[in-house]
Amino acid sequence: MARVACDRAGATFKGSGSRPVSEHVQAFISRPGFGQRSQKRIGQQEGEAALAAQNSVLTQIARPYASALFDLAQSENQLASVETGLSDISRLIGESDDFARYLRSPVISGDVKAAALDAILGKAEVNPLLANFLRLVAKNSRLFALDNIIAVFRELAAAARGEATADVTSAAPLTDAQAKALGETLKAKLGKTVTLNQFVDPSLIGGLQVKVGSQMIDSSLKTKLAAMKVAMKEVG
Repeated sequence: MARVACDRAGATFKGSGSRPVSEHVQAFISRPGFGQRSQKRIGQQEGEAALAAQNSVLTQIARPYASALFDLAQSENQLASVETGLSDISRLIGESDDFARYLRSPVISGDVKAAALDAILGKAEVNPLLANFLRLVAKNSRLFALDNIIAVFRELAAAARGEATADVTSAAPLTDAQAKALGETLKAKLGKTVTLNQFVDPSLIGGLQVKVGSQMIDSSLKTKLAAMKVAMKEVG
């Protein structure tokens, strides 16, 4: 059973007979090349490039945490339970704009977020190992990267099962039926089960953006409207 141990350095997160997660995280952070920033200049598509760069940085921050959680959950034989708990947390973030803003707010301290998270975890039936991990993330002021931590964990879990992952962004949260239908469609195309990482972006207006590996399928209304504007300018 996982437990939290506090010392002068702050919270550490342990599984029985395992190294603290903080040590796992440090091991990943210490890897050669970790944290190095790209020096590529942002060109004409400045807004999109900046967003992509931001997501890349968040993924860099998220990967050591997600990898540490994956390793510990796997060693404790709790992968399925932890992944289910992360899906519940992800759904909560997607359904509540206030909660999402709270997690990402830079003016709210990690300790305050950790206390609020404790109240939520106390009412929910969350895997104890996952609950302790989330408390560590909160105390380390990394909850702003939680979406990315969840996405990287799912990617690792899917790879371990021989599955693929797809990042799906929609204007509103997908229903269970919509997610199931999309998963089945992608499975038919890829020939393997696909785990969906779902994100919400109201600016898309409608439709979907689906990314599998380096392939992007963009059927969002936002992109279609932008294409129409370009076509109208060319005609004019």
